[in-house]
Formats: sequence, structure tokens, C-alpha cells
Amino acid sequence: MNKALIVFYSFSGNTQKVADALKQELSASYEVNMQRLEAVDESASFFGQCVRAFMKKEAGIKEENISFDVSGFDLVVLGTPVWAFGMAPAMRTYISKCRGISGKKVIIFSTYGSGAGKDKCVREMASLLEKKGAAKINSLLIQQANVNNRQLVSEQLGKALQNG
Repeated sequence: MNKALIVFYSFSGNTQKVADALKQELSASYEVNMQRLEAVDESASFFGQCVRAFMKKEAGIKEENISFDVSGFDLVVLGTPVWAFGMAPAMRTYISKCRGISGKKVIIFSTYGSGAGKDKCVREMASLLEKKGAAKINSLLIQQANVNNRQLVSEQLGKALQNG
């Protein structure tokens, strides 16, 4: 059976809900491993988090039970909330440290509130992954109001997988 890895960061729980739905959907075709990133140096202030995201800062993350080597997976799925037009600092750290992604199929997903910056966030993530040699990168975007809509998440995932 093919193997998939879902790596995500979730501050409020919205991105976690989408990651859980994706795991459930992918489990029909993949053996799925899921890893939640936890920042060790983040502010409890959402504004403080957004400033760090806007400044393109990395975060210290708990590396226990986190694999940066994705070479053993057929599909890599990376998820982050959109903060200040960018990804969460913990996801920036993961992408920076990630290895073995060359030639891999990747799906990026992000959760967002207003939608401002969601496309910029995905483009930046894709650019960083392309520099590491990812072969095919697709994305899905889920607005905060829809994180519990499993049918929408399933449809978006289906489109992302078809485009790969």
C-alpha cells in the first residue's frame, strides 16, 4: 500500500480538523502517518504570531516524534493556517528542515479566515518546496467557516489528487 504523510500546524484547532478529515479520506488508498507540529517558542498572542509569520521567521519546534525525512512516503501533505499573508513559523521551520522530498507528490493545504493572503501563502510554500525538488505540488484552501464540512474537504482533496 502507498504511504502518505500529513504534517500540519494548528494553533486554534481549525487546521487540525482539516488534517483529520484528510487522514480519513486518504486512509482508503494510503497508509497514513500524521504529525502535528508544536512550536516551543511561540507567543500566546495571535498578533505576535502574525508578526512572526509576516517577518518570515522560523519557530523552534518540538522535534520528538517528528520526521523531517519524507523519502519513505509516496504523498506528502503539509498544512498551515494563513497568518499575515504567510504560513505559520512552525511550518516554515519544517519545510526548511525537510529532506527527501525531491520527486515527491505534495499537497499543500491551508485554513484561513478572511482569505487575504491565502494565495500568497500557498505560492510561497510551493516555491520553497520546488527549490527542494518536489515533483508535483497541488493545493487546497479551506475557509475557517468550512473546516467541519467533510464533504467540501473531500471534494477539494479529490481535485488535488486528480491534478497530480
